[in-house]
Amino acid sequence: MRPGYDRAVKVLVVGSGGREHALVWALAREGVELHAAPGNPGIAALAHCHPVRAEDPASVIPLAAELEVDLVVVGPEAPLVIGLADALRRRGIPVFGPSAAAAQIEGSKAFAKDVMEAAGVPTAQTLAVARPPCVVKADGLAAGKGVWVCRDQAALDAALRAAQALGQPFHVEELLEGPELSVFAIAAGTQAIALPGSRDFKRIGDGDTGPNTGGMGSYSPVPGAPDVEEIVETIHRPVLRELARRGTPFFGLLYGGLMLTEQGPQVIEFNCRFGDPETQSVLPLLEGGLLEALTATAAGDLAGVELRTNALAAVTVVIASRDYPERGESGTPIDMDATEALVLHAGTALQEGRLVTNGGRILNVVGTGASIAEARSAAYAGVAHIDFAGMQFRSDIAG
Repeated sequence: MRPGYDRAVKVLVVGSGGREHALVWALAREGVELHAAPGNPGIAALAHCHPVRAEDPASVIPLAAELEVDLVVVGPEAPLVIGLADALRRRGIPVFGPSAAAAQIEGSKAFAKDVMEAAGVPTAQTLAVARPPCVVKADGLAAGKGVWVCRDQAALDAALRAAQALGQPFHVEELLEGPELSVFAIAAGTQAIALPGSRDFKRIGDGDTGPNTGGMGSYSPVPGAPDVEEIVETIHRPVLRELARRGTPFFGLLYGGLMLTEQGPQVIEFNCRFGDPETQSVLPLLEGGLLEALTATAAGDLAGVELRTNALAAVTVVIASRDYPERGESGTPIDMDATEALVLHAGTALQEGRLVTNGGRILNVVGTGASIAEARSAAYAGVAHIDFAGMQFRSDIAG
């Protein structure tokens, strides 16, 4: 039980992927009564799973009310963009996640550009004429696949066709060069707490080859990267102040995707939720305080809240299905032996009591250690305990 409660705190985690499994795993270490909507077979070992779609507020809200939960944590971006957090707040249910208006920082690239310009935050310049090298970006949500890096005319032509096929606005911006860095900040209005920095691997193949995906792996912390407190002070807080000035204050997780250019950090994009698969590498570095931070954010005040971190490093390797990212698959049996690595479920299901594939990214294997090299070895040792027909993964995560 927690101070001020006469029972265990009840938390409902909305979502069904590896990020949500990581959140459930981290909260389970704090003695929380956990529920998930809809969850997955891995989450079911730690939480009560309910057959409710994350994108269906008409089902999520009655479930949260019936369970009398103390907090709802929304994992994916789509429910936030359509207003799930607003609907929960109207019912008086505490929620970690921004309003639909504030979630436009991810839901609309044009909105985000406008906010960053007003806040004086460095970002890629929008181009009036599409010429390589450049980046084509869909304006709205595209499950992590609405960005095309174009270094030649053929790539640009293909990207423009793909962007038009999505049936939503898009724009072209300058191509920033340098290593990437993901920085999460738990934010309540203009207050923000930085989490350890991380780096993800977006392309399907080793050496950053092939099409973009939702993410094939990650690691944290990032040696040699700028201090996350400095990043949050110069990038996140100005954006939070601008959102508040517009009457759309942000309460949730503000994720800055940055490029570390020769001119300094510049924003590639903002997201309105925990990143996937970066969360899987960040949360094992927290010693405690996550529940307090999430609850305080839902209450609107982070004063006095601290997140404690350990001295570990973490590496996450994503195991995907045969044809990902073109398509997912379902029903392929998964063989998995016991391993010391943390295995988080991302796209799995139970079929007659047997664990099977159910998506594109199937499992996340997280290794920890005193260094990135130790964590990497632990992660790949864990991968060796998993097998299913057509499984694919990158062999160079954090390499």
